Amino acid sequence: MYRRGHVGLGLLAYAPVASLTLRSGEPGLALVGVAIAVAFATLPDVDERLPLPHRGPTHTIAFVVAGGGLVGTASVPVVAASGSLPTWTPVFAGVVTAATLGSHLAGDVITPMGIRPFRPLSDAHFTLDVTPAADPRANRLFLGAGVVALALSVGLSVGLPS
Repeated sequence: MYRRGHVGLGLLAYAPVASLTLRSGEPGLALVGVAIAVAFATLPDVDERLPLPHRGPTHTIAFVVAGGGLVGTASVPVVAASGSLPTWTPVFAGVVTAATLGSHLAGDVITPMGIRPFRPLSDAHFTLDVTPAADPRANRLFLGAGVVALALSVGLSVGLPS
């Protein structure tokens, strides 16, 4: 997948979390979640600008877990300093980050190139070979699906009793 497709998949992964966040009475935090999803949707592709193999270490389950843990941990002092954010904000930030990074892996596993998500423990290669990463229709489809899912999630959550 390319940027559009990955952002769409990130929003698709975030949509149910957005609904729960809104229903808990935290619209500001729900908006932060959208920012996290968009910001981290393409982070694994940073390997294209680093001396790393593409779809190497940044396209693994370990990277997903480490990224979620790092963001969750980094948000602890922010929550403490704010005095107004819910105590579960670090868990929220970590989960949204991990879900978004995981959605990136899901987007790449459907391409012919696939991924090796269990490295360094296993070199097992996974591909569903559904669509090339560069297919503009697939990328637009995933972006549209993510936007629609998030809009439905927000629309159905606003005004509902918590």
